[in-house]
Amino acid sequence: MLERGDVVVLHEPFFDLHATGHTEFDGDTCTTAGELLRKLRSRSGGRSLFLKETTDHRYEEILSDTSFLTEARHAFLIRTPEEIAASYHALHPEMKQQEVGLETLHELYRAVLDAGGHEPIVIDSDDLIASPAAVMAAYCGAVGLPFRSDALTWTAEDRPEWQRTARWHQMTASSSGFEGRTSRYDHTTRNSKRLAAFAAHHRPFYDLLRAERLRVDTGGK
Repeated sequence: MLERGDVVVLHEPFFDLHATGHTEFDGDTCTTAGELLRKLRSRSGGRSLFLKETTDHRYEEILSDTSFLTEARHAFLIRTPEEIAASYHALHPEMKQQEVGLETLHELYRAVLDAGGHEPIVIDSDDLIASPAAVMAAYCGAVGLPFRSDALTWTAEDRPEWQRTARWHQMTASSSGFEGRTSRYDHTTRNSKRLAAFAAHHRPFYDLLRAERLRVDTGGK
């Protein structure tokens, strides 16, 4: 989305509020989620606004804001809870069960539907890696954006948006497109009862979301 050039991108603004107590938008400093949501609604300009966010924390202000739930087009990128637990633990060994994030993601999915919003778009990361052009074309069609095949590749580099959380973006910063990579972790759901319990808790929410995933031709996958 950053590569497109025709979309204004905010990188994890609600997590910034949680972690630091403030976030920047359009030259202003916001100190609450409510303030940020108001500024998002009042912004001017013709370009679409894309918010990339995490769900390792629960944001009550979003869940209770009916206007945001119904006006925005929500899309969720999912991967298995086993993968999330292992990769998250590698960077944050003190992680809590909630931080796997799939339960919160499913709660947000249901909140959008219950509020009468557009059905959220669920993208399986395996599908995205297997067939990035088809998946992104389908996503763009669903949200009313023109598909840009040139945005499927980019220059491998760090970005200023990632400075505060750079260690979480090392793999992305070294990539130049959608590609599958095999990562090895010292602690996984196979050798850690704690991580296995975390994944087991989130597995039902993953299964519910995956059943609603965007389906495209991914070469027989």
